[in-house]
Amino acid sequence: MNGDQLIVVKMKALPDMIPKTLEVKRLLARGEEKNSAQACRRVGISRSAYYKYRDSVFSYEEMFSQKIVTLYCVLQDEPGVLSRLLASLHEQNANILTVNQNIPVDGAAAVTISMRLRTEVADAIAVVSKVLELSGVAEAKLLSGE
Repeated sequence: MNGDQLIVVKMKALPDMIPKTLEVKRLLARGEEKNSAQACRRVGISRSAYYKYRDSVFSYEEMFSQKIVTLYCVLQDEPGVLSRLLASLHEQNANILTVNQNIPVDGAAAVTISMRLRTEVADAIAVVSKVLELSGVAEAKLLSGE
């Protein structure tokens, strides 16, 4: 067996250390605890156990129910275009992670948006199609996706 192979196991079949490690990661990611020592104390595991498992334990939802894609767009330099684009992505259940907009040149600005798409979104291509329908969007294409 490959040590990097992924498996799916019901939570109730796992030793307590695994769900507790997931809980520590969640507390830290949400800022509910300031450091791993406090989070481990709150959950009831040792820091050494947390550090042993933290890079190997992920929830199924975290790993497989979402995908991160990067969208590249060229927008006309007009008020409200970026706002309409972001609103459209929101309507399609995209969670915006980063937005990078260049200064407009010759009446157009390049924008790169990294976003997390939920599984309810049929597919990233459909997101691009809807974006292309927006007024002021001159170009839209996917650069990458996980």
